[in-house]
Amino acid sequence: MSTLVDDVAAFGRRLRAEGLTVEPARLATFAQAIALTSPETTYWAGRAVLVSRPADTPAYDRAFFAHYGAGFPTERTPMPRMVARVPDVALETPDGSASSTGAASVSPASRVEQLRYKRFELCTEEELARLGELMRELTWSMPPRRTRRRRSSRRGELDMARTLRRSMRPDGEAAGIQWHQRRLTPRRLVLLLDISGSMSAYSRALLIFAHAALSSDDGWEAFCFGTRLTRITGQLRTRTPDAALRAASETVLDWDGGTRIGDAVKALVDGWGQTQVLRGAVVIVCSDGLDTGEPDLLAEQMDRLHRLSREVVWLNPLKGLVGYEPIAQGMAAAMPYIDLFATGDDLASLEALSQRLSTVRGRSRRPSH
Repeated sequence: MSTLVDDVAAFGRRLRAEGLTVEPARLATFAQAIALTSPETTYWAGRAVLVSRPADTPAYDRAFFAHYGAGFPTERTPMPRMVARVPDVALETPDGSASSTGAASVSPASRVEQLRYKRFELCTEEELARLGELMRELTWSMPPRRTRRRRSSRRGELDMARTLRRSMRPDGEAAGIQWHQRRLTPRRLVLLLDISGSMSAYSRALLIFAHAALSSDDGWEAFCFGTRLTRITGQLRTRTPDAALRAASETVLDWDGGTRIGDAVKALVDGWGQTQVLRGAVVIVCSDGLDTGEPDLLAEQMDRLHRLSREVVWLNPLKGLVGYEPIAQGMAAAMPYIDLFATGDDLASLEALSQRLSTVRGRSRRPSH
């Protein structure tokens, strides 16, 4: 598999030399496609995944045939007929009996099930809109934290004030000892979204995810970054995802640019570390970790963020790809300070994350240096 990954990476460099903008995530999807199909479909798999505009087809053709040589289908060769096999889905009929459907009849439930596992960068605008509706149905049960406020209870700490007040009642009856304990409240969620050029295939989906998540709690926060940090909480509070995306696009000035994760985390900790926004919060970083800044700065700032927060989650869409290892210098610098490293590249992974966070009660480990 390493040979395949190296070969596709070399093909990506040739595509960029021809002037095509190809994100690492698309190359990884192309590698998965050709690993699971026959050589006859390689040309068309690349056309489907790597070419965004018809005008880019000649450049793609030049790069493809220069890299792979002759013997592959060309644009004049009919595209192979690909039949998607849909697994039988057991459905319940009105009389309570079970029936199954195959590829000829696909139920809405099975279409949703397929969409749950479809990578975000492969989704159409209509599919992303549907995913936004499904994301709003996710239950985000944040782990609890103890507040300074207390409530009466049958056990806990001695409530001296209430005990004294009860003992001084004019009826003269003795009152028992009163107890109280600190109230529990859900922790805050903070989202940190990478909107740099290397994440362009995922940026829209992640903003839709952030819009859906923030609808669950008025106290949650969202920031995005490329070369600078921008707070977009207010923009994402609008009613519809489309309006939220428009508002965010008007606010953020560094779309599809470089990536300086260390500077962004520093700005977050410097600006919000002394407030209740970060202290004890669950912080979710959504980034491929392809940083152009100094890795030492990123490690230092991730350490600060880790100490302030309750849980640091890093969602990297490249993690779900065959052969991926977090060896890029930015990702490697951040890894010791991450409590949960997951994919976040489809709806199913976000569902798994929401379930995982509901079980968090404390850190299982301290950062290793």
